[in-house]
Amino acid sequence: MVAGAFPIVKLGYLAVKQISKPLANHIKRNAKSSPFFRKYVCMPPAQLYHWLEVNFRLRLMGLGKAQSVEKLSEEMAIELGAEMLGEFIIFAIAAGTLLLEYQRSVKKEALKEEREKHQVLILKQKLQDLDLVTAVQEAQIRELQRAVDELEAQNQSLVSRFFGGVKTNK
Repeated sequence: MVAGAFPIVKLGYLAVKQISKPLANHIKRNAKSSPFFRKYVCMPPAQLYHWLEVNFRLRLMGLGKAQSVEKLSEEMAIELGAEMLGEFIIFAIAAGTLLLEYQRSVKKEALKEEREKHQVLILKQKLQDLDLVTAVQEAQIRELQRAVDELEAQNQSLVSRFFGGVKTNK
């Protein structure tokens, strides 16, 4: 088996995606236990999400905008915020993986294009070289034809001098 045939980079990306879920769960657990994360990272996005969801549902049902939206309890907000944080981490890892794969693909395609341009340049150079060789050979053929014509004229002259005006078939 050829060593480069196995897509090791894609296997690495798959491993990163598989690791992201337990990593997100670990971060969620730590976020729930840390007062800073609970108060500043988990709760504000959860309360905003709850407010947006309530208003969206009311408008969707045709009841208009909510006058006031009751805030989630601290426990529910922390749970929802931690869940949102975990999903965001998984999404960020997946997006990063896709971005890296895209960049790798673009780089690979650019390298392929560069090789193709180089091949075209080499072929153009070879074509120019062949054109030059052809021009030189055409000049040599003209020179040889001129020399042959000159030798035939000399031969005709010698034949007519030795044989006295006998016509030769050409």
